[in-house]
Amino acid sequence: MEQKFYDMVEANPVIAAIKDTHGLEKCCRLKEIKVIFILYGDICSITEIVKKVRQSGKLAIVHVDLIAGLSAKEIAVDFIKQQSGADGIISTKPAMIRRAKELGMYTIMRFFILDSMAYENIEKQLAMVRPDFIEILPGVMPKIIRKICKMVKIQVIVGGLITDKEDIVAALDAGAISVSSTNPKVWGM
Repeated sequence: MEQKFYDMVEANPVIAAIKDTHGLEKCCRLKEIKVIFILYGDICSITEIVKKVRQSGKLAIVHVDLIAGLSAKEIAVDFIKQQSGADGIISTKPAMIRRAKELGMYTIMRFFILDSMAYENIEKQLAMVRPDFIEILPGVMPKIIRKICKMVKIQVIVGGLITDKEDIVAALDAGAISVSSTNPKVWGM
């Protein structure tokens, strides 16, 4: 299953991360975008958002922690799988990742690298659960990205503060397989 995701980001290493309906409409029209991270919605709208993404022929990955009305319990993943038909989830919570893996979904564990403690926490978190991919934020730290790529045996996606082609190239050169961005200007690069 990981291979399909990997093939899609290899075809275009930029992942559109959407935070509103305008972004949804725009990225669904872009042929080069293959994977969409859904960073908004609520229990009443998520099914329709995922439906639009899937109808455009793209993978729909829902950041389950950001969907209003869902609890931080594993049942939220069941809801996303059963009600929306999403291909996968993003979460900062190991229990959510574990449950999504049980359900056969793509799993992306998100880490915010704010300081050395957060950096050191990566290995501890990954010892508890093995997601398909990890996402590191912010994505404009090539030196740290390189260290993380060497430290973990999981493919790395980076996001956050990616604003231009130079940021994309630096992240990919550091070992990331792709970058995610909410910036529509980056989606076409």
